[in-house]
Amino acid sequence: MRISARADYAVRAALQLAAAQDAGPLKAEAIAEVQDISHKFLEGILGDMRRGGLVLSQRGGNGGYWLARPADSISVADVIRCVDGPLVSVRGVRPPELSYTGPAESLLTLWIALRANVRQVLDGVSLADVAAAKLPAGISELADDPEAWTNP
Repeated sequence: MRISARADYAVRAALQLAAAQDAGPLKAEAIAEVQDISHKFLEGILGDMRRGGLVLSQRGGNGGYWLARPADSISVADVIRCVDGPLVSVRGVRPPELSYTGPAESLLTLWIALRANVRQVLDGVSLADVAAAKLPAGISELADDPEAWTNP
């Protein structure tokens, strides 16, 4: 699995909105500056998130963006899916739509298991969890393994 720059920026923007949820709308310029993201690129991402129902927006001097739902009801996976589509695909195809034969036949089971694990991690962590630096115990346990920090 590869996290695109678009998905990374979307999650970071959503986290800024989560952290400011009670402070009112945030301007895209402010989010872009704090997160060091191109303003123009961020505007496109926020537009996708608005169309996907994750953020709301208002124009004008008091306008900006805010989360459409409480941060504890939006998962990191929700944000990634909104801007990049399915969490796991193979050659752009969702695993259940694939088929293999011969010695590669069990590869489909591997891709499905990978997707299940990615979903378990990313669907199980809300924006509120990340913004408050209170990740679920299982996530912290995975990251505490020194092998998780190495690249084979």
